[in-house]
Amino acid sequence: MTAVEPPDNPYVENPPTDFESVDALDAESAHEQAEQLREAIRYHDHQYYVENDPVIGDRTYDALFARLQDLEDGFGLDRENSPTQRVGGEPLDKLASVEHVAPMQSIDQGGEVTEVREFDERVARGMGDAGFDPDERTYFCEPKFDGLSVEIVYEDGVYQRAATRGDGEVGEDVTENVRTIPSVPGRLRGDYPDTLAVRGEVYIPTDAFQAYNRERIERGDDPFANPRNAAAGTLRQLDPSITAERPLAIFFFGVLDASVEFEQNSEVYERLPEWGLRVTDLAEEVDSIEDAIDYRDRLLDERDDLPFEIDGVVIKLNDRAACDALGSTARAPRWAFAYKFPARTERTTIRDVVVQVGRTGRLTPVALMDPVEVGGVMVSRASLHNPAEIERLGVDVGDEVRVQRAGDVIPEVAEVLDAASDGTFDFPESCPVCDSPVERDGPLAFCTGGLACPAQLERAIVHYASRAGLDIEGLGEERVQQLLDAGLVEELADLYELGQLDLTSLEGWGMQSVANLQEELEASREPPLDDFLAALNVPSLGAATATALAREFGTFEAVMDADREQLQAVDDIGPKVAAEIREFFETERNREAIERLLDHVDPQPYEVEGGDELDGLTFVFTGTLSNYTRSEAQELVEVHGGSATSSVSGNTDYLVVGENPGQRKRDDADANDVQILDEDEFEELLAGRGVLD
Repeated sequence: MTAVEPPDNPYVENPPTDFESVDALDAESAHEQAEQLREAIRYHDHQYYVENDPVIGDRTYDALFARLQDLEDGFGLDRENSPTQRVGGEPLDKLASVEHVAPMQSIDQGGEVTEVREFDERVARGMGDAGFDPDERTYFCEPKFDGLSVEIVYEDGVYQRAATRGDGEVGEDVTENVRTIPSVPGRLRGDYPDTLAVRGEVYIPTDAFQAYNRERIERGDDPFANPRNAAAGTLRQLDPSITAERPLAIFFFGVLDASVEFEQNSEVYERLPEWGLRVTDLAEEVDSIEDAIDYRDRLLDERDDLPFEIDGVVIKLNDRAACDALGSTARAPRWAFAYKFPARTERTTIRDVVVQVGRTGRLTPVALMDPVEVGGVMVSRASLHNPAEIERLGVDVGDEVRVQRAGDVIPEVAEVLDAASDGTFDFPESCPVCDSPVERDGPLAFCTGGLACPAQLERAIVHYASRAGLDIEGLGEERVQQLLDAGLVEELADLYELGQLDLTSLEGWGMQSVANLQEELEASREPPLDDFLAALNVPSLGAATATALAREFGTFEAVMDADREQLQAVDDIGPKVAAEIREFFETERNREAIERLLDHVDPQPYEVEGGDELDGLTFVFTGTLSNYTRSEAQELVEVHGGSATSSVSGNTDYLVVGENPGQRKRDDADANDVQILDEDEFEELLAGRGVLD
């Protein structure tokens, strides 16, 4: 039913969007224009979200909406139930409890056709016992939406509140969150009842769910497991503005309480749209239980092509008076039954493939699928691991596949059952986050963006501030993520440009914590060269290699400009490590990020302080030492002229073994005739050479 256009409203058909300045209006004119805009926007919302028949374009709608916001802001107009409230109100401390106007009962359910026929027999007996003619029974059938059930209350046609089902008697107050759902009208239309409490199912459309999951994966967030979980989690957000950003929709399907009477359940579906409440067009009235069973089977066949998730059908006795006579058990009405679909098990269809960029730059393809039950858990995504696995499987978007859980934990695509095309998914040649070239390393793929890739930035900052980096206290993962979310840090150099006002505006940052962080950052401006090299998170460049580079080249500029041959001349640096270091420093965007960082940080030239007592000797350490940390032992060797490397080779003089040593290094020492020392023997050697008193 197409909505009746608001009369004499200039913002309905071909509305003007060239508005005069808000400052040029008086209060009365602003109020009048705002009321016309609200009325028109409600009409356009109904046409778009309920009728699927918009009469204006998106840009025109956006212009009308923005004008209404400007008027409300400029004149302080009352916004209660204004369409602008869909952008979300103030965050809540918690969700309050609210009692339903009428019980929100469960429905008896089953997946066997014999259970449906037994339900029909009970209905027939109950009708006969209550004085109704059971031969005249008909049923009303509707999809069983797989979302979150809510109660919504209207008074005098105005939206009042919304609540989750909860225990059926008391639910959570989600009024502000439900207000943001575009298909929930703030005012009813037509000849609505004075009081109305309706039941609806909040859901996320399948395409919108896949698109939203793609966005989450690309920005490094975990995707939602399935549309129902996503809808439930979204509706329970304490910040309504977060709810407003997510693609929620609703179907209404029941009346809990109203100041009007209905003779049949099918009549509910006729009246709700007249009041502006969206219903599905898949509901049907049928003459018998066998027709209801056929209805369920048809929807099962159509299930994969529907734009939303359903997990069965609901069969209701149509005569409302007979429903009242049959009544309810303690938990469910006797006049309704949910005929469930069989769970999708292991076999499903890939709807999209999105490439996730990890903190190390590794690219992992993830298949987004129709939700399927695997090992008792509903999943809608599965790992494709790497480009080589995609090629091995021959997998592409649209393929029907079998999914399994690797190690009973991680869902993965096991095989293609029915290919949608002759090809395979085209793995990107550039990073989907920063557009840097993608480099293959055997079966794996990596983004070469390094410091310039936002997906790797959190890890880079956390490492930079860690004890393995510059040891900047106050920059753990949670606070780094907070800075990134607030847009205050987009690369390492931004840390040194954070102002007091920037930080104190964030939750949990007091004046003292801000002062402490700024003091820590100030202290890190002139780091030792080896610490700075280790802090940059260069692939394969750990603390020992950083010290070896610092000792060999002396300055950061010399390290950054060293070619592969020069790098390979350093102890413990082979061709692969040399290539990775060279590639990191040759990448233009890494160089730009480093140049910006060097505007704030001055790595100090490496100076060996100590003697040459261990000159010419190379040590490797394994296991846990009792008197030194591994890094302390390595530093002790190096400041006295020796070298400390991470792997045993023919150039190694001593392998120092602590508690719980690695067997591989011991085997390598035996193979290369390297002398093995325990901690006491190591200290005896140091004492004999004058390192220890």
